Amino acid sequence: MSNTECFEYGYIYHIYTHANGKDLIFRENENYKYFLSKLLKYIIPVAEIYAYCLMPNHFHLLIRFKESNQTLAEDEHKYLMKQFSNLLNGYAKAYNKKYNRKGSLFLDYLKRKRVDDEKYLIKLFHYIHNNPVNHGFVKDINDWKYSSYHSYINLG
Repeated sequence: MSNTECFEYGYIYHIYTHANGKDLIFRENENYKYFLSKLLKYIIPVAEIYAYCLMPNHFHLLIRFKESNQTLAEDEHKYLMKQFSNLLNGYAKAYNKKYNRKGSLFLDYLKRKRVDDEKYLIKLFHYIHNNPVNHGFVKDINDWKYSSYHSYINLG
């Protein structure tokens, strides 16, 4: 599987990117909240978010694009990428302004893998939610606030 596959309506994707160099994407609680608000604004209209995890220098999303017949098939990828471009550019501009910095905040490309296999999907849920533990940000997954993990364990 390529990490730059074209987006298509109706499919599930693991999407992730990293801060440029040794920069941080999130420095404080406000940053995480602002990013989530941008996610709601730009991604929720076109996709369902199955899982997410935001960490200081990178993030992971597991989403399924909603079905749509508003765009031609050849324009699907361009339209869906534009939503992510709006998300990342809008966030980066606000972040740069707040911290008086210039330049690219994110890597030049958004990595993505289409998920066609149920076992891989389950593995991704585990991987995404355990990422803060694997990277040493916390020892216990319950201690990480910036993921969808708590929304799954608090269903009952």
